[in-house]
Amino acid sequence: MKLIGLLFRFMDRKTKYLQDIEDSINAIDIHLQGKRNFIIYLNNITMQRSVEREIEIIDDAMNRILKSTPHVNISSARKIVGQRNLIIHAYDSINNEMIWNVVVNHLPLLKIECEQLLKEAKS
Repeated sequence: MKLIGLLFRFMDRKTKYLQDIEDSINAIDIHLQGKRNFIIYLNNITMQRSVEREIEIIDDAMNRILKSTPHVNISSARKIVGQRNLIIHAYDSINNEMIWNVVVNHLPLLKIECEQLLKEAKS
């Protein structure tokens, strides 16, 4: 019985982390005001900091998932975790183009993958 309880607790954590990732991706869309415009992003420090914080949350949640499920079916999981380390430990060398690349090229697929994993967890 204890093993079943531990399994459910693990599943709940993974589901929570996936939901955190999805929530942060949705928050990034809100921070960007529905516009994927790099010039607007570059000229708005509040928007930049908000997006960076959401990427930190995404990366931290992904890191926690990878610790318990190293072979999770998320295509750029390791790359995502690397972004967090850059943002947190090298704040003075954050590259806006790098952050924008994550937002435009990686988050849409990550959202789809998280939605699929959440759907599987609920069924």
